[in-house]
Amino acid sequence: MPSASPALDDRIDRLRKLAHADPRLEGVLLYGSWTLGEADAHSDIEAYLYIQDDEVAGFDGRAFLEQLAPLRLAYTNMYDILTVVFDDLMRGEFHLTPAGSGIDEVPTWQGMVHLPRPDDAVLLDRTGRLTRAARQLAEFRPHEPVSTARQLTDELANWTLMLAHILARGEIARAHALLHTVVAPLQLQLCRLLRGSTAHWLTPSRALEQELPAADRDRYVTTTAVARELEVRTAARNSWRWSRELAGEAAGRWAFDLPHELHEQIAGLLDAPR
Repeated sequence: MPSASPALDDRIDRLRKLAHADPRLEGVLLYGSWTLGEADAHSDIEAYLYIQDDEVAGFDGRAFLEQLAPLRLAYTNMYDILTVVFDDLMRGEFHLTPAGSGIDEVPTWQGMVHLPRPDDAVLLDRTGRLTRAARQLAEFRPHEPVSTARQLTDELANWTLMLAHILARGEIARAHALLHTVVAPLQLQLCRLLRGSTAHWLTPSRALEQELPAADRDRYVTTTAVARELEVRTAARNSWRWSRELAGEAAGRWAFDLPHELHEQIAGLLDAPR
């Protein structure tokens, strides 16, 4: 079905045609917002290109993608993904993956990747293997709550303790970065787990305004700050208070113990005057 981004639809259609014409490819699998029916004018194109095993070494990903549209940027990013910017400023991320082992790995994504329309997500499948693998991701499987909540509460205690030590050292910029890039995503995952809203698990801030209650959105705002000392210290204390409330709610719901003494000590470190 067409998305809210005709440009993305056209590029996907072009990718399908190019893939079918290139015998070096065994399969192509889309993922991301288009496969979830959430694409808009700001969405990327994201795909796995499954290359015949004996063609991987000689496959020039940039040259292949230049057939889609002119490129303004093409490089291998920090996660070893070929990342491009097309001339219309649409971004793209393409995993260049050996077909043999790569397609076998797809079913292991259960719980992380959801493909509600797997047959649409598969743009090319010369053997049938990729379609069979993708169909195993058609059913949304939420995370097992007890072990996930335990993990997240432990993570939040650990990283907030690190945050408290960094603040005590006076490294405000580093504390600001840790609070927003490490602590906040974990916190939002725990919040989503408690609210039964885990569809955007890997990017828990996505669609936060639409998917989480106003009270949670307001609490999240109190944990953010500009990189000035007073604001960062206040946000860190607010963050830990919310983390403790979420942890207490999770422990009460799923009957596991929390290290309350440790939690109090972390609070004491954050509240200590510098």
